[in-house]
Amino acid sequence: MVRPPAVAGSFYPKDKEELSKLIGMLIKKAGAPSKEASNGIAFIAPHAGYIYSGYVAAYTYLALAEAAKHRGINTFVIIGPNHMGIGDFVNVSLSDWQTPLGIAKNDIEFSNELIRQNKKFTTSEYEIEQEHSVEVQVPFIQYLLPNAKFAFLCMSDQGEEASMAVSKAVSGAAEKLKKKVIVIASSDFDHYEPASVAESKDMPAIHAIERLDEQSFRKELIKSNDTACGYGAIASAILYAKSNGASKGVLLKYGNSGYATGDFSSVVAYASIALL
Repeated sequence: MVRPPAVAGSFYPKDKEELSKLIGMLIKKAGAPSKEASNGIAFIAPHAGYIYSGYVAAYTYLALAEAAKHRGINTFVIIGPNHMGIGDFVNVSLSDWQTPLGIAKNDIEFSNELIRQNKKFTTSEYEIEQEHSVEVQVPFIQYLLPNAKFAFLCMSDQGEEASMAVSKAVSGAAEKLKKKVIVIASSDFDHYEPASVAESKDMPAIHAIERLDEQSFRKELIKSNDTACGYGAIASAILYAKSNGASKGVLLKYGNSGYATGDFSSVVAYASIALL
């Protein structure tokens, strides 16, 4: 089964050449990847339209590509929030995913093992067929690593239990199959406030991520009423990274939609972060 793209033509170009040109431009603008981040175990990237957040996401994917090559990794576990309000816990897609750059192959052995690791995980493609948070990450990886394979996870529940379940399932599947993977948590940060307000809310939460303190991360979001949408995915990545030897997070780039629109009075904020 192949999942067709849900947001090609809206979040990113539906034409292959146009999409490749845009990603290439964003990657070039980001410059050289962080050498330190080439040891990344997990990464955080935004999921807005490429014209808004692509310049921030490029920093994640430059570092991720270096980490994958450095560590000989070919399977990427993308974890995103469910914005559609569909499903009860965590969904794992068992389909390949189509994008304008071609078919993104599901590492079906790994995806099936995730299901075996946690019986609460569901496999309904309906739960993820219109969700953008996972999809928008895929073309960047296809562009940089054409032979990549994927596991696609969508969190309807972003509570502590779900984040722990995702972390344990990914670690358990990797151990069982003796496979190295890289985790990508998909999230934007604060929404629809002045850029200065968004940054003042986001930075304490980002500092908690840098300390790999998922409990403090959640508390900082609550304390400031920060509207980061993929908080459960981020917590999953922190827990996974810590359990696999990470000691810190590194902020690669922080920005917001105002740099694209020229309007800094109401922005969506973005961060690229490596956990290593």
